[in-house]
Amino acid sequence: MDILENPPRTVLWLSAHPEPRSLTAELRTRGLEHLRSQGHRVLESDLYAQGWDPVLRAADGGLSDPPERRFRVSEDTRAAHLAGRQDPAVAREQEKLLAADALVVQFPLWWYGMPAILKGWFDRVLVSGFAFGTDPVTGRRLRFEQGPFVGKRALVALTLGDRPAAIGPRGKSGELTELLFGLLHGTFAYTGFDVLPPWALPSADRLEDAGPAAEDLEARLDGLYSEAPLPYRPQFTGDYTEKWELAPHVRPGEKGLSIHLDAPHRRGDAA
Repeated sequence: MDILENPPRTVLWLSAHPEPRSLTAELRTRGLEHLRSQGHRVLESDLYAQGWDPVLRAADGGLSDPPERRFRVSEDTRAAHLAGRQDPAVAREQEKLLAADALVVQFPLWWYGMPAILKGWFDRVLVSGFAFGTDPVTGRRLRFEQGPFVGKRALVALTLGDRPAAIGPRGKSGELTELLFGLLHGTFAYTGFDVLPPWALPSADRLEDAGPAAEDLEARLDGLYSEAPLPYRPQFTGDYTEKWELAPHVRPGEKGLSIHLDAPHRRGDAA
């Protein structure tokens, strides 16, 4: 990588694996070393190592335990965030995310989803008023091309036991971007990230030499700021109706997750 063409930036590496001697941990170490060798500043959130609490509770909304009234999750966590009354551990994670130009999220695929500790990071950190919502002054809806994290990039790096063909277009487990649609589109694109095609290491439980896999991941990290993102459709420029359904004139008669791809990003021209 030419550092002059890819100036040093800040990367948050968010990872979740309970075993520090695992393949996931080795790939994490190699990835962090590679980024630092290129001059990037790296922030780390190793959730198991830091003892992250994944459980969203009434206290996240500033309420007592047990709460004195019904816990209104979105409203109360938003109010706590805006008032600076969040758990300091949550606030620190938010500060890291704000400081980062890119987010790398690394985890083993368990039951076709994230480990619970990682899911809990998203539940507690990406609250209303921080990661989505409505601008209280302008009324601007803060999601997709108007999301708070526009200009930041997100890369998912995961290990899984499936064979390579199983996550292909005709694979039994589903094509990878569709398998991860909830995270890639429903979390990252929703909050404004440019979402890169995910990196995956299949048959990871059969791997004896991590070297080639680490080199492949390093190559993807070299494109962290130059690789073309997945072309998820913006919401407020005519592709969708007010009911969040793809407009009748866009790929008429087609269904499925893939119809939400293939439109160029149109940042900044939404009402």
